[in-house]
Amino acid sequence: MITRRTALTGLAAILSPVTARGATIEQFDVTSGHDSLTVSRYAAATAGKRPAVIVLHGSRGIELRLRAYERYADALSVKGIDTYFLRYMTPADTAELMARSSTAESRKAYDAERFDGWADTVSVTVTTIVGRPDSSGRIGLLGFSLGGYIAADAAARDMRIAALAVLYGGMPDAMAANVNHLPPLIALHGEADRNVPVAKGRQLVALGKSVGAEAEFVPYPGKAHGFDFSDTDPMTFDAIDRVTRFFQARLFA
Repeated sequence: MITRRTALTGLAAILSPVTARGATIEQFDVTSGHDSLTVSRYAAATAGKRPAVIVLHGSRGIELRLRAYERYADALSVKGIDTYFLRYMTPADTAELMARSSTAESRKAYDAERFDGWADTVSVTVTTIVGRPDSSGRIGLLGFSLGGYIAADAAARDMRIAALAVLYGGMPDAMAANVNHLPPLIALHGEADRNVPVAKGRQLVALGKSVGAEAEFVPYPGKAHGFDFSDTDPMTFDAIDRVTRFFQARLFA
């Protein structure tokens, strides 16, 4: 993997690409508020304009289990879909969440305060991507855990989002009552999840259907939070396959 570089200013500063696992990887920054946040782009080899999926990691960041996220990028790039890993947490977010790490309720309260700001960062990233000459303008969001909540929030706010996939996440409670639009969505959730109750995934799908969205819920009996990060569980590859086929069907429409 490429290492994090010194932050550059401006919406996008593209580095020289490197190749890893069949995908071309670039890094650039997006500016949201006063912060410059890093995005890694895994480009498909397909020529011409391509759709894209923005990946939103869980609360522990992307580097801890980078290869688990990269498996999704590998699968999507094979199908001609560019994948962007957005590191949406600011330095202030990281410091605050570390300070609150011993208290689940305190962390949840902070998340609730930040959902709007994080969703704005997603929208800035969408604007950057659709402005690229290789973009078809078709954008999907793929969120995991906390990132799933952010993805759902952003998809409800930003009409440019064409498809939404959420793994063991949901819609922020404060946003749910105000939702009047969602794109086609799929929610995957382990039924033994002790971090995010499986009911949250079901509620997201019900909310999507209530506003006229095509929505599917996929339960995984006996599976815990982050089940798809296993290197050996067959359900990891089932989840990747389902998510890839979902985006392939919606982003090339």
